[in-house]
Amino acid sequence: MTQADSKIMQMPQVLAMGEAMVEFNQSPEDARRYLQGFGGDTSNFAIAASRQGVRTGYVSAVGDDLFGRMLLDLWRDEHVDTRFVRVDSQAPSGVYFVSHDDNGHHFDYLRAGSAASRYRAQDLPREALAGAQFLHLSGISLAISVSACDAAFDAMSKIRAAGGKVSFDTNLRLKLWPLARARATMREAFSLTDVCLPSWDDVTAVTGLEDRDAILDALLSYGVKVVALKLGREGCYVATPEERRIVAPYPVQAVDATGAGDCFGGAFVARLALGDDPFTAARYANVCAALSTTGYGAVAPVPRAEQVLRALAN
Repeated sequence: MTQADSKIMQMPQVLAMGEAMVEFNQSPEDARRYLQGFGGDTSNFAIAASRQGVRTGYVSAVGDDLFGRMLLDLWRDEHVDTRFVRVDSQAPSGVYFVSHDDNGHHFDYLRAGSAASRYRAQDLPREALAGAQFLHLSGISLAISVSACDAAFDAMSKIRAAGGKVSFDTNLRLKLWPLARARATMREAFSLTDVCLPSWDDVTAVTGLEDRDAILDALLSYGVKVVALKLGREGCYVATPEERRIVAPYPVQAVDATGAGDCFGGAFVARLALGDDPFTAARYANVCAALSTTGYGAVAPVPRAEQVLRALAN
């Protein structure tokens, strides 16, 4: 058994839960051609965490189809444990298309009735939840269906009852649900969250607040223990009930920020799982996310731990 095989056979330290999809991105040279890739915020998170050296697993469902097999192969290649991914023979894997014009990027999703949206609380991997240090979810994990939302809340309760922690990224997608429902559901999720990883546009919409400290105060008031407010080129604003600090960005020549927030989250939680304090973890995650923007796509340019440590040392 190789070292990688041994790593997979152990229970994960970090679980991520949500929906991954196969991406088809319109070629800039020929509008009739689409380049195949992968998407899904929590999947991106899981891959980023795995590349930082923690045992990682994914909790979801895929269809019994070509796209589902492609996703399973992706996770196996990235040493993300797939034992907790259901294969649903009655539903398809989700796909989406990215097209481009003078007004920017446009996304068209084929995800209604997907395998991941049919995920239920009774499908949860109870043993893995009982043994993991962290469970990561996002607003999308809650929005894709009622049954997936119920399963997410059940998973959050189970891991906390077993002594683990919940990581939550707001990731607001108003194509999936109305703002009023998103606000009510996410506020309930905050009460079960230990580590919150909001982005500025999402969290201002969810909370109705525009002041950074007011946002941190609101999230901490729900019982959140650590907030890392992602500020893009400005770095991040990290808060605990006792302290808050701006953590400076790492300067790079960015070419594509796709998935940078997911990369930040995966690196941040991975470093917490490895014993870092939140401010040290944020410095590491800033570097990791910045390096990921120097290449194209959400997955391929995500750096591994040795690259991040080398950049930190320099």
